Amino acid sequence: MIPGGGQPNMQALLQQAQKMQQDLAAAQQELAETTVDGSAGGGLVRATVTGSGELRGLVIDPKAVDPDDTETLADLVVAAVHNANEAAQKLQQDKLGPLAQGLGGMPGLPF
Repeated sequence: MIPGGGQPNMQALLQQAQKMQQDLAAAQQELAETTVDGSAGGGLVRATVTGSGELRGLVIDPKAVDPDDTETLADLVVAAVHNANEAAQKLQQDKLGPLAQGLGGMPGLPF
């Protein structure tokens, strides 16, 4: 029930939920198609991920490759991918956050 004793308009709620579902699907599709970059070692290692977190590319500058120190290279790769994933999470929050907040604004629902 809505405060004040009235009943929610179920048709309006259904339409609002369907619109939000469509908006969410569109935002998820946009995230899957958008790429963000992360880097480490002053740009010696660069990672590209989609907004949904899928690793799409990794570029390693030859200067970062030392056959006697592969551990540092591995650390740079992990750091670049982590940096790119943080950028993807920020993008997700920017795109999906407003949609999730809209759920709390639907009258008659206990959110």
